[in-house]
Amino acid sequence: MKYNRMKTREVKIKDRVIGGDHPILIQSMTNTRTQDVEATVAQILALEAAGCEIIRCTVPNQEAAQALEQIKRRIHIPLVADIHFDYKMAIAAMEHGADKIRINPGNIGGKERIRAVVDCAKERGIPIRVGVNSGSLERDLLVKYGGVTADGLVESALDKAAIIEDMGYDNLVISIKSSDVMTCVAAHEKIRDRTDHPLHVGITEAGTITSGNIKSALGLGLILGQGIGDTIRVSLTGDPIEEISSAKMILRTLGLRRGGIEVVSCPTCGRTQIDLISLANEVEALVTQYPLEIKVAVMGCAVNGPGEAREADLGVAGGNGEGLLMRHGQIIRKVAEEELLDALRDELEHWEQG
Repeated sequence: MKYNRMKTREVKIKDRVIGGDHPILIQSMTNTRTQDVEATVAQILALEAAGCEIIRCTVPNQEAAQALEQIKRRIHIPLVADIHFDYKMAIAAMEHGADKIRINPGNIGGKERIRAVVDCAKERGIPIRVGVNSGSLERDLLVKYGGVTADGLVESALDKAAIIEDMGYDNLVISIKSSDVMTCVAAHEKIRDRTDHPLHVGITEAGTITSGNIKSALGLGLILGQGIGDTIRVSLTGDPIEEISSAKMILRTLGLRRGGIEVVSCPTCGRTQIDLISLANEVEALVTQYPLEIKVAVMGCAVNGPGEAREADLGVAGGNGEGLLMRHGQIIRKVAEEELLDALRDELEHWEQG
């Protein structure tokens, strides 16, 4: 499916470019104390390995700002500093190597403080992400619109962007997030034709792994499906690694990203005669180790199993304590249940030879 992509200007973040026709990049945020350099670097490297392309760290104090310099030397993706309340931390973060900063101009003080941040960013060519969340909407807008609304989020974001633009700087990214899925979707639909700044999209404070993934998949699917969005984050209460795998799955499902192994599996029923649930989970973990672009089917019985497995590049159709192993629709061999995972691993190891 081809999407009518929103036309946005290009913004360079370190060695990556977002906006325009560039691919939608995946972001996450560390949950370590930024000043703990070892823990923060370890988490970022793990996120990189999982597929994270831009990382954000909170900078609440001078110690955290200074740590950015050491962190940046040891990672390989753009480093974004997340700033709230103290404009001096935004300046310190840029002085210590932040590739981009995230601020809400409404909570870092008056225009002179904002100007100090903008002047520093302008001097170094550092992009500013203007972020507005439903939890940070200004009181006057809450009164004007009778609470948190899509119109209020859009007005707040555009007002904040205009403050910076009026200071002679337009190297901006905008984010407007809400924990309410349909409010967030409506806000992005409303802002689409009112700005050409790249948009960072996500459902903020989406929740735990289960509820957060459902809300994020629904919301991001509706937003991205309209061609809106240049970077994304799936915000989950849990290990940030989970955010990356979810984001990759959302983009791949929408046809906005290629690469990676897609695993399909049946929901199981009374006909299933192998431990399919365990096998499917093991296969899903296994395939992350291989840089292939194929489809793997893990099916549980003889009703739909063989047909679905034949449609995949590689597949298993379960039987009574065993399974048929298929490659490109052809049965390769019959394998005992306890040997199915090893058989699939062997096929993936030698896939290029086939």
